[in-house]
Amino acid sequence: MDKNENITGLETKAPLEATRNKNDRAAASRLTFFTGLSGKLLFLTVLFVMIAEVMIFVPSVANFRVTWLKERLHTAEAVSLVFDEKQAIDLSQEIQDDLLRATQAEAIALRSSGVARLIASDTMPSEVARHIILNDNSMTGPVRLILDAFDTLIYGGNRTIRVVTSLMYGDGNIEVVMRDGPLRDAMLIYARNVFFLSLAISLFTAFFVFLAIRWLLIRPIQNMTTNMMDFSRDPEDASRIIRPSKRNDEIGIAEDQLAGMQGELQSTLQSQKHLANLGLAVSKINHDLRNILASAQLFSDRLVSLPDPTVQRLAPKLVRTIDRAVSYTQSVLSYGKAVEASPERRLINLQKLIDDLAELLALDRQGEVDFINNVPDDLEVDADAEQLFRVLHNLARNALQAMEQNRDRAHVSRLTIAADRGESSVSIAVTDTGPGIPERARENLFEAFSGSTRAGGTGLGLAIAAEIIHAHGGKITLEETQTSGSTFKIWLPDQPVDLNAARALKTAS
Repeated sequence: MDKNENITGLETKAPLEATRNKNDRAAASRLTFFTGLSGKLLFLTVLFVMIAEVMIFVPSVANFRVTWLKERLHTAEAVSLVFDEKQAIDLSQEIQDDLLRATQAEAIALRSSGVARLIASDTMPSEVARHIILNDNSMTGPVRLILDAFDTLIYGGNRTIRVVTSLMYGDGNIEVVMRDGPLRDAMLIYARNVFFLSLAISLFTAFFVFLAIRWLLIRPIQNMTTNMMDFSRDPEDASRIIRPSKRNDEIGIAEDQLAGMQGELQSTLQSQKHLANLGLAVSKINHDLRNILASAQLFSDRLVSLPDPTVQRLAPKLVRTIDRAVSYTQSVLSYGKAVEASPERRLINLQKLIDDLAELLALDRQGEVDFINNVPDDLEVDADAEQLFRVLHNLARNALQAMEQNRDRAHVSRLTIAADRGESSVSIAVTDTGPGIPERARENLFEAFSGSTRAGGTGLGLAIAAEIIHAHGGKITLEETQTSGSTFKIWLPDQPVDLNAARALKTAS
């Protein structure tokens, strides 16, 4: 038997191990550098640094354009000062050509005291397409300068522009007429240089930021991920529990918490394994014990029929003892089920259900117990009839067994089952006149193997009853009583009403 069970366990475990290893390999195959956190972090770092560089690049290009134009104007102004001091001397064409080449202009003019003087000119300038006044605040705002810079980059190259600014020395303006081709070429060279410089800075910065974040975050997260995958393969192996790095930051806290959870999970798995083994052993013993008790029950039934006075006196006690043992084994097997079946709820007449219960327990034939069915004949409860019967049967049987302990013939043994309907629930009270529930038994009354109310009991009946009532969405409690005895109260709510279905039914009717 044990050998076959071990083989079955291994056969069951092998596919689970194979499936888990297959899932781990599939997860590992999906994690490449570019799909993992490392690649994503590097890409995002480069992207964000490039975005920052672009945000710097845009105003810098606009500033470069203004600086380039001012340099040409300042060169022309320097020559104009010499011309202004020697008004009688005209600049030769050769000097004018050199000045125009130096400023990359077609014409240079000086306007001072309302008088305009042409300093240098090569040919008649073509029609001016754009007028740029650098000393005009409306044309030198940040947004306007950026728009003009992009206008030059996109549409410039073959347009004639007129640039005007104030003299640095003295009053008046200096004007230059030029083609914007050289300006656009200079801006493109500047943009290219800034782009490659920004790219180099981005890669350099991203590399070191990536190394720092990888060391601080990615590697610890990868280590924890690897550890969790290893731990999932064999949670019972203590060597697979993560060893915290003793960091004092969030990663260290996460490692400590993970180690704690793995330790608790390992302890829980070991406890569950022990309980499963114990439950299997108990079930086997219980099954064999039931067979033995069944045989003993047959023999006890035969003993009851013997005319011997001693046998007649002892046989009922033997029968009751065997019945309790059979009931005990049945409770163990019932509680050993994984879960109770979901309630199949429907409206049932509670008074008729109590009558069936009284007939099964032979309450109508037991003269020593006064049974009262105090349930209205029209009261209906929304519940699973079989499961509710089991609950009431358990409570009634417990009450009868408790009242059997009282040997005083003058004591009144009474079992009362009453019920009352509220707005959307039904309350059921099971009251007896027995000795009551001991104080020590009330703390764990509805817990298996802990809430027994009598010597030799298991407490499984109340645990199963509580499980069934909770599955109905209700509750079961032990009520405080002023006199001897005990009262168990059950609240069973009606099923929630589907409003759409109710409206549809009303409309159809």
